[in-house]
Amino acid sequence: MTLAASLRAIVGDTHVLERAAELLVYESDGLPGYHRTPSLAVFPANADEALAVVRTLASAGVPYVPRGAGTGLSGGALADGAVLLGLHRLKKIIAIDPERRVARVEPGVVNVSLTKAATKFGLHYAPDPSSQTACTLGGNLAENAGGPHCLKYGVTLNHVVAAKVALPDGTVVELNADDSGYDLLGAFVGSEGCFGTALELTVKLTPNPERVVTLLADFTSIDDAAQTVSAIIAAGILPAALEMMDRATVGAVEASIYAAGYPTDAAAVLLVEVDGAAAGLDEDVQGVDRICRAHGARDVRIATEPAARAKLWQGRKKAFGAMGRLAPHLVVQDAVVPRTKLPSLLAQISAIGAANGVQVCNVFHAGDGNLHPNIPYNANDRDEADRVHHAMVAIMQACIDAGGTITGEHGVGLDKLRYMDALFTADTLDGMCRLRDVFDPDRRANPGKVVPIRYCRERRPNTQMAEGGRRMADATGGQL
Repeated sequence: MTLAASLRAIVGDTHVLERAAELLVYESDGLPGYHRTPSLAVFPANADEALAVVRTLASAGVPYVPRGAGTGLSGGALADGAVLLGLHRLKKIIAIDPERRVARVEPGVVNVSLTKAATKFGLHYAPDPSSQTACTLGGNLAENAGGPHCLKYGVTLNHVVAAKVALPDGTVVELNADDSGYDLLGAFVGSEGCFGTALELTVKLTPNPERVVTLLADFTSIDDAAQTVSAIIAAGILPAALEMMDRATVGAVEASIYAAGYPTDAAAVLLVEVDGAAAGLDEDVQGVDRICRAHGARDVRIATEPAARAKLWQGRKKAFGAMGRLAPHLVVQDAVVPRTKLPSLLAQISAIGAANGVQVCNVFHAGDGNLHPNIPYNANDRDEADRVHHAMVAIMQACIDAGGTITGEHGVGLDKLRYMDALFTADTLDGMCRLRDVFDPDRRANPGKVVPIRYCRERRPNTQMAEGGRRMADATGGQL
């Protein structure tokens, strides 16, 4: 029996794709510059089927790539000749416990769907990537996704309580935040599909704040806007979100169906949200308003009603999509730098763009220094593509030189492999490989991602694979 036939016996004939035309849609993720073709794609309907697929692939010794909605921005969910394991059909919200403020979910649940389900209990799921209307919780876990509100509420890691995981050899383990000893759950969150496949998640839910206020401040100087970011934090105000968009981004948004009423003549805008107890919130609002104006804001718009707040956020959440108006392709980066370095880094990024003859559009999480420099371009123009490449390498090196790192929430995937040895020593990269070997000694799960293979020592023999899985299961008490 062929592998495809074995998989069809598990998931049904219509949920295994082999033809090139069927696989075309899975050749890229949310970062369209990379194309990799899977050998086939399989889509289980539930955890039992997903586990059976993993075990079948293990028996055949076949590499595979877990994939959710494919909204990732690092090429991390692409399968180059491997089997693509799609988990978007595992979309049940198994249970919501409002007293414990937790939810048990399958990995294919769309991020915003959980918040909608929890709303009647006065709760929400705090991590809110800009793709939250499409991205899945399993994908969020794999990338340790953030979002605008991670400044106050933290990233995915801070909200995952437990995970039921299928290791690549088919062993099932339960990873819990309360486990003593090594933090295996912490290692798994953000492992980009290289350590195994989540079958079920338990996540924290957060009480809805009593009151929320969103402010939009516009500036005639990018430097003034960047200086304002540090000033707000230095004043002891912790916004729920603090986002920045430059003129190029604002122009793209306002010319699209996502127009939010941003001033198109502004050099930059800040979107600031404060929330919490109703008593005392006005003091924070007034503080933000005062600081923005003191640092050169022309105007500060204050939105208190849900509809007005939602419109302001629409422009920010849909900014990446709006950039499709500028060029057929887009490259986006995800470096993180100290907040105090934002003014100088933004000036450097502008200079790098000009030197390479490319347009850089900045839209990013200013509050935690998570930069997202975007360059719209035509990948079919070889000269332009080369200039974009040189600009991005220079931008990433500038961020590293400023004491930053290469990714805050998008992951390494394929796109940032080239920068790993600029940030880490060979010994550190080898240590990452050895950690991966604890979960996946044969390196069949999402092969070729995150760590350049040249830094990984010789693989352990296949015969140790099952024993490694048993040891982990025994350590976690989760063997099933």
